[in-house]
Amino acid sequence: MENEVLILGLDDAGRGCLIGNMVLSGVIIKKEIEQELKELGTMDSKLLTKKKREKLVGIIKEKVISYDTQMATPSEIDTGMGIGLNLNQIEALEAGLIINNLTKNLNTEQKSKLRIIVDCPSNNREGWKSQMLEYIEDKTLNIRCEHKADRDHVAVSAASIISKVTRDAEIKKLHEKIGIDFGSGYPNDPKTKDFLKKYVKDKKIRETRIFRESWATFQNALEGKKQMKLPDY
Repeated sequence: MENEVLILGLDDAGRGCLIGNMVLSGVIIKKEIEQELKELGTMDSKLLTKKKREKLVGIIKEKVISYDTQMATPSEIDTGMGIGLNLNQIEALEAGLIINNLTKNLNTEQKSKLRIIVDCPSNNREGWKSQMLEYIEDKTLNIRCEHKADRDHVAVSAASIISKVTRDAEIKKLHEKIGIDFGSGYPNDPKTKDFLKKYVKDKKIRETRIFRESWATFQNALEGKKQMKLPDY
């Protein structure tokens, strides 16, 4: 492995959801297996069916050199926001942790041949990269932050599939835990909207800490606010 070019891809799932964890995953692959992963159907997880993702995730985990997954729970996100961290900063922290975990056992030669590609969640790529670097132990690593990296780079696509499958499994656990199918947990999901409306003030449900209560969507529902509409003339 010492003389081979390595690629570390990193991507998230569940960033914009109201219910459940934000999940980040990273993988390290040998550059030589990019084509093999493509031929297997590895691509941006959003372009794949649930069945295809679940079929691929096991193959990906067998093919990669290593992988790591981190999750930010609703409670952790709310706590972070409470002390002034925004979601970009929380994601930067988790991304830095994954990079540290995946590179800690690489030697100097391996690190020199490692390319790190991160799907950037912010419009300001360089600004977000600077935030992430604050949490990365080895500042000499070759890191690129790109938009649409999950579409353009196989390693990032592989990471996106692991993140998405992991998050889907976590959401299924929550359905079973509370005994209610609230859908995907995204604010635009009709099932999630209906669940929020019915249970936003339910003490028992709120004690499970499944909601990101710091979000305006939750606070507006809690206060009974409705989206403003233009008057009819």
